[in-house]
Amino acid sequence: MRKIIHVDMDCFFAAVEMRDNPALRDIPIAIGGSRERRGVISTANYPARQFGVRSAMPTAMALKLCPHLTLLPGRFDAYKEASRHVRDIFSRYTSLIEPLSLG
Repeated sequence: MRKIIHVDMDCFFAAVEMRDNPALRDIPIAIGGSRERRGVISTANYPARQFGVRSAMPTAMALKLCPHLTLLPGRFDAYKEASRHVRDIFSRYTSLIEPLSLG
């Protein structure tokens, strides 16, 4: 019998930021966007989601919903490294891994 496991690491970029800076854990944060330029939110942590902030939301709208939102620029090298560590764990159990992002 074939078995497939799907792993969705919810708000992964925000989780990496909170891991690296524990002071961010209990405050609303979002990755991406900019206060100065138009942009969209890549992801938001759960405190930000309680205000209605969501992925793919225009930054201006996110700031209206949560004026005290902390916006962080993406640190994609850090996210790729964290993703690699997760894949290393999976590879202990199977070589059949199909990453969909941060491959």
